[in-house]
Amino acid sequence: MSTRTVLSSADIDRALTRISHEILESNRGPEGLVLLGIPTRGVPLAERIAALITRFGGVPVPAGSLDVTMYRDDLHRNPTRTPRPTQIPDGGIDGRTVVLVDDVLFSGRSIRAALDALQDIGRPAAVRLATLVDRGHRELPIRPDFVGKNLPSSRDERVHVRLAEIDDVEEVTIES
Repeated sequence: MSTRTVLSSADIDRALTRISHEILESNRGPEGLVLLGIPTRGVPLAERIAALITRFGGVPVPAGSLDVTMYRDDLHRNPTRTPRPTQIPDGGIDGRTVVLVDDVLFSGRSIRAALDALQDIGRPAAVRLATLVDRGHRELPIRPDFVGKNLPSSRDERVHVRLAEIDDVEEVTIES
């Protein structure tokens, strides 16, 4: 097996800065935005993007987490998943633009589960998707609005996102 680094810490910072600017531009400012990270690594990514948008836009942008465990369609294959807390910022999501944040977009099944989970929480005005890495290989008609890096890969390869908040190291690697 071989492993190569495709994003360094500096590359991740640049990608998140670009995504933050793109979200601000797309939304025409920070008003009405809520970022929800999908555990595990989507949560710190959402928090970082929200902090950047707050800095660039001058208005606090809330971030939270959205656990999708019980909404997944593969629980029968992996029933031992541990649900993580869902934390919706004060003010909820009704009538707001929700940006779902995930580390890697692959089949699209986690995002489908996130959309189902959102329905149980409220009714956003719009839902957008930001992902650090888009691998392709979609099984559902889901496309990200904001992407840090498009990384074409084979199904046999594994993409690993490591973030300082969780892994004490900051990189994206691909293992073949």
